[in-house]
Amino acid sequence: MGVTRDHLGRPVVAITGMGVVSSLGQGIDDNWAALTAGRSGIHRITRFPTEHLRTTIAGTVDFIFPEEVRSPVLSERLAHLAADEAVAQAGIGSPGDFPGMLFMAVPPVELEWPARRDLFAAASSAEGDAYDRMIVRALQENDVDAYEFALYGCVADRIADSFGTRGSPVSLSTACASGASAIQLGVEAIRRGDTDAALVIGTDGSIHIEGLIRFQLLSALSTNNEDPTAASRPFSKNRDGFVMAEGAGALVLEDYDAARARGAKILGIMRGIAEKQDDFHRTRSTPDGSPVIAAIRQTLDDAGAGLDEVNYINAHGTSTPENDKMEALSLAAVFGEHIAGIPISSNKSMIGHTLTAAGAIEAVFSVKTILEGVIPPTINHDVPDPSIPLDVVPNVARAAPVSLVLSNSFGFGGQNACLLIGAEPA
Repeated sequence: MGVTRDHLGRPVVAITGMGVVSSLGQGIDDNWAALTAGRSGIHRITRFPTEHLRTTIAGTVDFIFPEEVRSPVLSERLAHLAADEAVAQAGIGSPGDFPGMLFMAVPPVELEWPARRDLFAAASSAEGDAYDRMIVRALQENDVDAYEFALYGCVADRIADSFGTRGSPVSLSTACASGASAIQLGVEAIRRGDTDAALVIGTDGSIHIEGLIRFQLLSALSTNNEDPTAASRPFSKNRDGFVMAEGAGALVLEDYDAARARGAKILGIMRGIAEKQDDFHRTRSTPDGSPVIAAIRQTLDDAGAGLDEVNYINAHGTSTPENDKMEALSLAAVFGEHIAGIPISSNKSMIGHTLTAAGAIEAVFSVKTILEGVIPPTINHDVPDPSIPLDVVPNVARAAPVSLVLSNSFGFGGQNACLLIGAEPA
């Protein structure tokens, strides 16, 4: 395989399957209908008590499973649903026999405090520290789930077993850039010739009280609790923080020639990828935006694409005061006068910030934007920020031909990842 090459002589990487779950619904069709209608999935939290918390809203996925499902089990279940849809759409392999590698973005897996308390109480007489006692107790009780889900790689291991992927599954966590990072690893593996196919997934089902409090302590979350659907306001002057959310996105990537040879429908092409790190601060970006600017430029270079070829930007757009301004300044620095003519919108205005899953979910939506010729809006944009003079597709979706999308993902800790996704060549 590999007759078709990119401008650097590497195999072209095609997207042949996609799947998604978010606070808007299960499956691509339901999500896309809600997204283009400008509907928000943010609501009041009912999973745990929120009295005395500054933030009481989130984009939790509570509508699929009849029983309560806690993290990290929820992360696995969401990943499974998204992967099922992606693999089925790709029509690749047979059930339980995916002919390629697995690259998976997962949150830092940990037991929630109710489970920790139960195990700790039961194991209080065991040796070792508290965490060791919990694991010992789980083993003594033959509680395989409690033991395995306390291990970082468990979610990917279980998905690999279920889908029959090849080789050792790769788990990664690069904060809010994780989903895009997983896609990049899949692209690189195909370009190197390590595999003809890759299943890439970003998943996050980790909204629990401890996680919410952690982000509250960073003053990163919106406190617009009285009007949840209006809480996520990317690029607006009155934005006050992001809204935590859950979900999963999955894509099947293939060597373009291998996909065509088996008769697969090509949904899009992974044109360019890049990552740049920022060591300025644990949560803040370098003030001049240089790492983000470098990541965007390197993505364009990796794709061999000119500034005038990009006709939509799926922004990171978290709705935090600093991120939105930094992203806008960085985009203006890269695109110059072209930025005035490029529509830029944030899916997070509707689905919230899905953290580890964000880059993968937003990549799925970017492909749909190309296929459907409809740009999802940035909702809740009623008070424009004069310092961000961008076309943010305010409040209402827009019909427009789109052939090349820049999708941005920037994470706490200085993780900056960009994807350039294009239409199949004519």
